[in-house]
Amino acid sequence: MSKGWLSTRQAAKRLGVSEASVRRWSDRGLLPVQRVGKRLERRFKPEHVERFAAPARPGPPVASDPTRVTLGGQAVEPGTHLATLYDSDAARTRLTAPFLADGIRAGQTAFLMAHGEDLVSYMEALDDMPGVDVDAAIASGLLTIAAAPGSTAREALDHFERLFWSAVDRNATVIRVVGEMASVRDSFTSEREMLDFEAMFNMVCKRFPCVAVCQYDVRKFSGQAVLAALRAHPDIFDVSMGLLLK
Repeated sequence: MSKGWLSTRQAAKRLGVSEASVRRWSDRGLLPVQRVGKRLERRFKPEHVERFAAPARPGPPVASDPTRVTLGGQAVEPGTHLATLYDSDAARTRLTAPFLADGIRAGQTAFLMAHGEDLVSYMEALDDMPGVDVDAAIASGLLTIAAAPGSTAREALDHFERLFWSAVDRNATVIRVVGEMASVRDSFTSEREMLDFEAMFNMVCKRFPCVAVCQYDVRKFSGQAVLAALRAHPDIFDVSMGLLLK
């Protein structure tokens, strides 16, 4: 890559913000970014950073297309079921909190499956998102902190069928789902049962205007489980690898 590109730290310094803000804006597609090297580090053109820093900096995007969905700046079609991997607390919400926030701002139905420290991380990240009132979104039913889907794959599929039909009955144009799978695993009788559900969920997801992102904290799953999870999400082959690894 040619000289003159800025690192995340350099871009943050020029903008007078935190590196986390720069990562969030680039993940949302507001600030153009290139990924380089084996670690997919971010690099920014100085002119893009300067344009973003101008007084006319755009606010949060409002989707004119009620079915438009982007994830990490990449367009994603409804009916998509993805798995993403991360290995640090800081990376947990980097991709998925903006994904949920975009849906809330666009009036799209969103479900979040998380509890404990995972849920706390999401509430804090969403509170930091401009134009998002988390309490109001929950109170209106726009954002649902989903209950445990069930103890078996069949129960979990039935649970989501009911959730999704209810959302469609309320005229939902897009249904966004984020599942923190270490949290989800706790409700199943076994990890194997959860992974069976993941494989079967593809059929349900494609019958609805749904984009589902299943997050795997690789610190909490074995390599064998992560491999099985990737096999259960064939849609990952249709997106950039930069979306899957954080």
